[in-house]
Amino acid sequence: MSKTLYKVTFLSNGKVYELHARQVAASEVWGFTAIGELVFDAEGASLVIDPIEERLRDEFANTKVLHLPMHAIVRIEEVRQRGQLAIRDAATGEKITPFPLPPPKAR
Repeated sequence: MSKTLYKVTFLSNGKVYELHARQVAASEVWGFTAIGELVFDAEGASLVIDPIEERLRDEFANTKVLHLPMHAIVRIEEVRQRGQLAIRDAATGEKITPFPLPPPKAR
């Protein structure tokens, strides 16, 4: 029996992060979403080392549960299999708009 796998895309410090996790739920902290059981490639399972995955593994090495503000989450997808992790600059052509949108300017 395999556990559900989620791909979580969120904004943090001008970067777009994509992580995989086994648990996604409303956080006990109001206005946040709890992301638990982060999934990384098993250490030593691959001969090719992905520098982005290494950076994410190092950054979240001691993280038990990641509490993300709801407005920072771009997308949560339930996926069949784990894909490549990513960190991208949010300002370089990515068509991702953080929520909430600013009000329209008066004419």
